[in-house]
Amino acid sequence: MGSLDYSHLNNSKERLLPLSSFRGGEDAGSKFIFFNVIDKKFKNACKYLQDFVEEVWKMGRSDPRKVIFAMKMGLALAIVSLLIFWKGPYENVAQYSIWAILTVIVVFEFSIGATFIKGFNRGLGTLCAAILAVCFSELSLLVGKWEEVVIVISIFLMGFCSSYLKLHPTMTPYEYGFRVFILTYCILMVAGNRTREYKEAIITRLALIAAGAGVCFLVNIFIYPIWAGEALHGLVVKNFKDLATSLEGCVNGYLKCVEYERIPSKILTYQASDDPLYNSYRSVVESTSREDTLLGFAIWEPPHGRYRRFNYPWKSYITVSGALRHCAFMVMALHGCILSEIQASPETRQVFSTELRNVGAEGAKVLRELGSKLEKMEKLSPGDILKEVHEAADQLQEKIDRRSYLLVNSARWEIGRLNKELKELEDKENKQLGFKSLSGTLLDLRSDPVLTPPLPIDASKTMFTKQVSSPAQISLNVDSCLKGDECRTYESARALSLATFASLLIEFVARLQNIVDSFEELSEKADFKGPNISRIPTAKKRFGA
Repeated sequence: MGSLDYSHLNNSKERLLPLSSFRGGEDAGSKFIFFNVIDKKFKNACKYLQDFVEEVWKMGRSDPRKVIFAMKMGLALAIVSLLIFWKGPYENVAQYSIWAILTVIVVFEFSIGATFIKGFNRGLGTLCAAILAVCFSELSLLVGKWEEVVIVISIFLMGFCSSYLKLHPTMTPYEYGFRVFILTYCILMVAGNRTREYKEAIITRLALIAAGAGVCFLVNIFIYPIWAGEALHGLVVKNFKDLATSLEGCVNGYLKCVEYERIPSKILTYQASDDPLYNSYRSVVESTSREDTLLGFAIWEPPHGRYRRFNYPWKSYITVSGALRHCAFMVMALHGCILSEIQASPETRQVFSTELRNVGAEGAKVLRELGSKLEKMEKLSPGDILKEVHEAADQLQEKIDRRSYLLVNSARWEIGRLNKELKELEDKENKQLGFKSLSGTLLDLRSDPVLTPPLPIDASKTMFTKQVSSPAQISLNVDSCLKGDECRTYESARALSLATFASLLIEFVARLQNIVDSFEELSEKADFKGPNISRIPTAKKRFGA
């Protein structure tokens, strides 16, 4: 027993020794893993920072206006910050110079129109707040010990009224002004209550806010001005070019039988994708919000550059863009035909390839010409700009009329089935007439028992019995019949998909007239210059008339 205890003790010590000996190794391993994780995170952070710097650099190179805007912002802040070192007779200027700095930070925007509307909102809100602050400050001084009650009640009333009024739909453009109003009123009342000099505090703040806004306007207008109206004009021109590119790409891709091996999920969920056709018409469809924003800023801008008229018709640009977007929906549907599961055969597409390609090319040509005219601010040349595209659409329609049997399953035409039924009915009547001619012979032969044929009733029963067995034979081939019907249905759908693509293209041509009408209206209101190249005037023709 003693030897067993001794051996067991030795074994237990041997088992415990490796645990204690390797404990230092485990600590070293955990430290190694910890440092590896830290090193990996540091490398990822450095890579992220490098990618961010590259993206910022590319953003500046792609649009230098953003770099210029940042420089102008810094310059305006530097100029206003000089008020900190004010040594003039009014010592409060240096003390409250932060108001001018805050005004520059809030009012200075990318475009001049945005700066004007922000400045107007801030100025109007500050002025109204100052007037009401003067009134309630005088009232608070008159009531004596009830001064604090008057201030609290006035703040409640101003907060309630401004918060309620800004919810009205017509007050949406002035929402920032309401915020400035309540903020300025509260600060003025609090500051005046502390210093007991309401009027001096109000006048000082008004003067500093005006100084900050003036610096914003001067720097933003006279140093490389960025106009919202120019941006709106360029956006509509870009939409014309993008839609023309997308239209040509859809038609050419359909005729080349372009097929997606796997449709990107971003396209199915209407997100930005790498597909150029998709991104082109998507940018046109989604430009509504940006156009509305630029329109709100452009209305506030003074006459400048090529837009030297007061009350320039910026809203007509939105009308033109809306008509263009109406056509973009057709291009979206054309692209949907390429993405569809059921496709027409390449042979059938080649039958109409020339006409389809001509319509697509002429439609894109019209869009590019309108975009070029809008970019140069020129009126349309005399004549019908839609003449060629209407002729191409007419040729496509004529080709469809001649080869319509390729677009549907002619074997299932109603008129074909009607002729077949009439023929079967005629054959049936002929058979019945033949039976009637034999009836007399049968009556004469009944007297001869040898030559008497089987009774018609028995014969009919025999035929009915044979027909009853036929469903069993049909049931053996039911799968093949159903598959045959499915194949014929699928072939009909394939042929019909080409008709869908052609009808969408013709509808696109019909919608071009709305773009031309809206463009002509814009050119008249904006007083575009005359065309450089004159055309032979022709009678204007509306497609489908």
